Amino acid sequence: MDTNENLITEEISVGERSATQLPKPSGYHILLALPESKDTFESGIAKASLTKQQEEVSSVIGFVMAIGPDGYQDKAKFPTGPWCAQGDFVLVHAYHGSRFKIHGKEFRMINDEHVLGVVSDPRGYSRAG
Repeated sequence: MDTNENLITEEISVGERSATQLPKPSGYHILLALPESKDTFESGIAKASLTKQQEEVSSVIGFVMAIGPDGYQDKAKFPTGPWCAQGDFVLVHAYHGSRFKIHGKEFRMINDEHVLGVVSDPRGYSRAG
């Protein structure tokens, strides 16, 4: 399993059913995990916790954890097929979608049409000031 998929994997078993704390997207929604900010700048200077938090919240990169059952099913809107798949890193608008935290880790739920592109290597991306 990819390390990005191990973010919140604690399972609770009840009889034959088990649950994770990650929500399952409904409809055409996409669940994104946001990358964690590094503790230091490239120069090696430590970042303030507020700086780290702001970088994570304003991230333009997300990791696709799951796509709802209706995601990319509208053939008129997506004539060439899905714009991304589970396991892709994608480019999205900063602060976009419904933001929520689980155990201090931020996630977003966005609409399928709000993916701007797939990113093969997410390192180095940041929101332009």
